[in-house]
Amino acid sequence: MGSIGDIGCFSFYPTKNLGAYGDGGMIVTNVSELSEKLIQLRSYGQIRKYHHDFIGFNSRLDEIQASILRVKLKNLENWNNRRRKIAELYNKLLQQSDVILIDEKKYCKHVYHQYVIRSKNREYLKEELLNKGIQTQIHYPIPVHFQKFYLNSSMKFVLPVTEEICNEILSLPMYPGLKDDEIIYIAETIENASS
Repeated sequence: MGSIGDIGCFSFYPTKNLGAYGDGGMIVTNVSELSEKLIQLRSYGQIRKYHHDFIGFNSRLDEIQASILRVKLKNLENWNNRRRKIAELYNKLLQQSDVILIDEKKYCKHVYHQYVIRSKNREYLKEELLNKGIQTQIHYPIPVHFQKFYLNSSMKFVLPVTEEICNEILSLPMYPGLKDDEIIYIAETIENASS
């Protein structure tokens, strides 16, 4: 994990596969110069107490969050394996539906923080699922290049595929405690909404 590139970043936001009870994150690197700079950056830009080489942040992971993560880390592999099983069942049950499914590449292992489908009739499908007591989410409804910063900058992007996908994506329930009969119910609801 985190071995691609010079720096790897991990979020420990509470809803993540490995989540703390509050905000948290981690940066990993095996480049010593970057490590030193990052340690400084997380502590107000200090090289030593009260000596600031540059403007930094207060972004140290507190001991309570670290201890929670340490306990939860022991379960991460099992939780990720359960997420993969849930995704397998979704894939099997939704294979004949008119939604577009995740394409997992053979050379990687997805951990399914989210299980995202695409639907040309997303709003209708979202409403039908909600009417049956199934909550869904749209991660993320606005393409980055439509955010105010980019719209007001000199950088202009034309990304029609991104825009199309943003209008179709829908995240289905995904968490290790999701039961098989609940997944079947969700898939049947999608199938019925599609017909």
